[in-house]
Amino acid sequence: MKRLSLILPAAVTTSLLVAPAALADTQEPLSGEGLYGAATDKVVTTAGFIVIAFFPLFILTMSLIQWRLEKRKEARKAAAKRLKSAAGDHWQAGW
Repeated sequence: MKRLSLILPAAVTTSLLVAPAALADTQEPLSGEGLYGAATDKVVTTAGFIVIAFFPLFILTMSLIQWRLEKRKEARKAAAKRLKSAAGDHWQAGW
């Protein structure tokens, strides 16, 4: 509850400070241009291709990272099992 009482005012304050930047500019010209500039067909197509290429590459990268971590985990488990079996049976039971 204490954490929520600290986070909630910070989130509301941040939202109130950032909200004016999200509103449309009221000065001329009212062209609807964003920060990048005019959204031509080439710009939109390039952005679409970037998005199409990003997600499969992101999934591939994360899958490779997970595969390597799983491989390390299995090697660590196998090493622990070898050490346990090398120590003999008299160390396996508690009481």
